[in-house]
Amino acid sequence: MVAYALTRRQFLLGSIAAAAPVVFPGCSGGTSKEPLLVGGLPVTCNLTLPVACSARAAANKSATGTLLEYQYSKYSGWPEIKESLMAGRIQAAFMLAPLVMDLANRGIPVRIVSLGHRSGAVIMVRTDSPVQSFRELAGKRVAIPSRFAVDYLFLRKMLARENMTPDQLEIVEMPPPDMPAALYAKAVDAYCTGEPFGAAAQSAGYARPLRMTRDEWRNYICCVLTVRQELIASNRPLVQDLVDHVLGAGVWLDAAPEHREKAITIAAGRDYFNQDPNILRFVMQNPTDRVTYGDLRMIRDEFDELMHLSIEAGTIQHPIAYETYVDDSFATNARPAAIAL
Repeated sequence: MVAYALTRRQFLLGSIAAAAPVVFPGCSGGTSKEPLLVGGLPVTCNLTLPVACSARAAANKSATGTLLEYQYSKYSGWPEIKESLMAGRIQAAFMLAPLVMDLANRGIPVRIVSLGHRSGAVIMVRTDSPVQSFRELAGKRVAIPSRFAVDYLFLRKMLARENMTPDQLEIVEMPPPDMPAALYAKAVDAYCTGEPFGAAAQSAGYARPLRMTRDEWRNYICCVLTVRQELIASNRPLVQDLVDHVLGAGVWLDAAPEHREKAITIAAGRDYFNQDPNILRFVMQNPTDRVTYGDLRMIRDEFDELMHLSIEAGTIQHPIAYETYVDDSFATNARPAAIAL
């Protein structure tokens, strides 16, 4: 597997803007004077985060006393967000679940405190590709975001189902925002990633989904809210409020189409994903369960499945105790916040 870099021309061919890291003013301490920065990627798997941040900001306008404040901080790739979380430049972020398992096992003081979504990954090929079945990807170049991404485990699941092995594909790692352009330029034959980077190429008319997690792996989980233990120790009320708002955002997003339309308007803005709202709308509507948010239960067996799949993939070397990488006390005590947007 190799890392892959696009030329500027290939990049510009993409129908979605690559997201440059954005750091908002303030530090990541999460005190009453300094909003907690919560890192995330501009992917719809992270959509509960902009909704949660917007809802908290709206509630603060009418609140009295000490305010609980957090802000979204945009990153363009998993390596960058991982480094910021490891270095303590941010105290909280949406992260890949297997990556958190690995970090916690290596002694990095991080814990998963909530899910962020279910489903939402796709395997895309060009509209004019001769590939009609998954087996026909044999010998093709396929891009994934990271070996730690659950998208990679999804790809491996599909390979196993077809009695194929990863050696039968040329797998390359690539930032998700670069994938649509790479497919357009025929630099790759397919890519597997979270939305909206499948919808970006599909809505532009040059790609089609070959497989979706909604059809193949219904309980798929990938992006999880992760916090450093120093924050848990120093400000549990803030972490609980963030979890409550992420869970509330999930319920709210799946409750009504008009809520999703409101979320599209919020997430498309410059303070969040800074993306074309029509692409986000395409994800939300084609079909409506392309990615879901309402069921964010923390289920140990689902994490165990991810861990064992990661061991088979070679990204985790041995079993890791659930308690090493999860603090489910916040989910146990959660009261999903009412979202008033």
